[in-house]
Amino acid sequence: MAASLGVLGEPTSKNVLSCKLLVVGAGGIGCELLKNLVLTGFHDIVVIDLDTIDVSNLNRQFLFRKEHVGKSKAQVAKESALNFNPNAKITAYHDSIMSPDYGVDFFKKFTMVMNALDNRAARNHVNRMCLAADIPLIESGTAGYLGQVTVIKKGLTECYECQPKPPQKSFPGCTIRNTPSEPIHCVVWAKHLFNQLFGEEDPDQDVSPDTEDPELTAEAGQTALEQKEQSNVAGGIERKSTRTWAMETGYDAKKIFNKLFRDDIKYLLSMETLWKKRRPPNPLDFDNLPHTECSEPSTVMRDQRVWSMKECAQVFSDCLAGLKKEFANQGENGMLVWDKDDELAMDFVASTSNIRSHIFGINQKTKFDIKSMAGNIIPAIATTNAIIAAVIVMEGLKVLNGRIEECKQIYLNRQPNPRKKLLVPCALDKPSPKCYVCSSKPEVTVVLNTEKMTIKTLEDKILKSALGMVAPDVEIDDGKGTILISSEEGEMEENNDKFLSEFHVGNGSILKCDDFLQSYELKIIIAHKDKLEEDKEFDVVGDLSELHAKPLVEQPTNQNGGTTSHQEEEDDLMIVDEVEVIKSGTKRKADQEPDEINAKRPKSSGDHNDDIVIL
Repeated sequence: MAASLGVLGEPTSKNVLSCKLLVVGAGGIGCELLKNLVLTGFHDIVVIDLDTIDVSNLNRQFLFRKEHVGKSKAQVAKESALNFNPNAKITAYHDSIMSPDYGVDFFKKFTMVMNALDNRAARNHVNRMCLAADIPLIESGTAGYLGQVTVIKKGLTECYECQPKPPQKSFPGCTIRNTPSEPIHCVVWAKHLFNQLFGEEDPDQDVSPDTEDPELTAEAGQTALEQKEQSNVAGGIERKSTRTWAMETGYDAKKIFNKLFRDDIKYLLSMETLWKKRRPPNPLDFDNLPHTECSEPSTVMRDQRVWSMKECAQVFSDCLAGLKKEFANQGENGMLVWDKDDELAMDFVASTSNIRSHIFGINQKTKFDIKSMAGNIIPAIATTNAIIAAVIVMEGLKVLNGRIEECKQIYLNRQPNPRKKLLVPCALDKPSPKCYVCSSKPEVTVVLNTEKMTIKTLEDKILKSALGMVAPDVEIDDGKGTILISSEEGEMEENNDKFLSEFHVGNGSILKCDDFLQSYELKIIIAHKDKLEEDKEFDVVGDLSELHAKPLVEQPTNQNGGTTSHQEEEDDLMIVDEVEVIKSGTKRKADQEPDEINAKRPKSSGDHNDDIVIL
């Protein structure tokens, strides 16, 4: 390959052949990246990914074929990449990078880590592990036509968490269909279901596994190829669209309910590998729904309270009947367009998303909340992934050659900037002294009501979700070392339902947090407040001057872009609520000194060349 052929020059070739790489993620970016690495000449590569291959991956994750559906992404990516360079040594793990098996000692084995992830929690974790192991991390992400690559090195550059991130907006399609873990996953699934039944049909918006589709089992892809071709089938697999089947039932509410929420869920349960490290879903039957009491007073408006399962099922039935009539009025080739302001359409999504949330043990939401979450959906772009994967390797070569000071933050824009460039390099920023992850003394302020915040909510929503910890231990810095939370299973569970105030935690109290898996210690300063704005449970403020997300991608104001987090929000879907444009910020170009920026910036408030879209 390139290194062995001498294309890269002797020093670079030697470094490429001798280094050991960890690639986290084998999806959209990961496939392109792995191909690039073996063709460049990298010989010792470890790739890890928890996901299995879905049919919807095949249009852009080119290392996968139809016969691979249902198999491990990491394992198949390894086998396919070896076809490009049989001499490479690739080790594949079908596992989560957040598993305790991959601690600091594991990360210390590598020369460099390259991220190709699709969720923020895993990105935060890898960031912390690389900081603890003191090895370089190349972070990347794509969102539609937008992309970014940056290099992270302890003490030299900003870490991934130095700047606050906007809320996550993208989610892998396999998560939507098989393993939802957040309310938004169920909202997206419900919108897909609406389109499958009444809207524009899109094969990438399949809502459930076909109970007769063998592709969803590990060896099924190969089995399908061995089956005889039938007159009305593709690849030996007889298919019937969700809409065709629903129309044949006369849009019977009971049959559709039991298909989606009982039979399909039972089929998912048969895929045992999905549930080894996840909470398995519980199927529902239309005639045997759980009886749940509404916790809100009867005076609360319908849209402002969480519906019971029986109420959700009734709304589902009523909406099917109403939408069936509207659909029929559209004529033979007509279709309905989902609109959050259409009462029937909104009720349909609210009821179905809450039913699915209940099945997967996810907190249910009010119709009002679901309406606010519903946004537009745009697909991932294969060419964006390819460009970003190439940039990752280019930056990696600089790191290997000891020229990390020459590395850049590189942004891929939707359209050329005024200099006619799609790729814009910017200088790497220094670590933030106020970062609650990589600063010498990490600390953060959390605003909450100590009389209403339980220990369990502190652990799940603040420490694990908001602050990205995996196995936290928490004690009060009160001179007594009072333990609130233990990472040892079963210990301190009696504290779960108690409020912070019961442990005399109040305004100004300090909690000492330690995550042994991430080798991460954090001091949390509690700021008590009786009532937070917008009825929030808590607010992680850190330093008040750093509350707003940092602008990243240069883009003219008249262009349409997407919003995302690091996370990469790479892979199947991105949810876009609105484009946020900030005119007051700028990123320093690679060839600019800091003083040059102010000197060159026009003072006119109408200057649009410095507009930035948050990525």
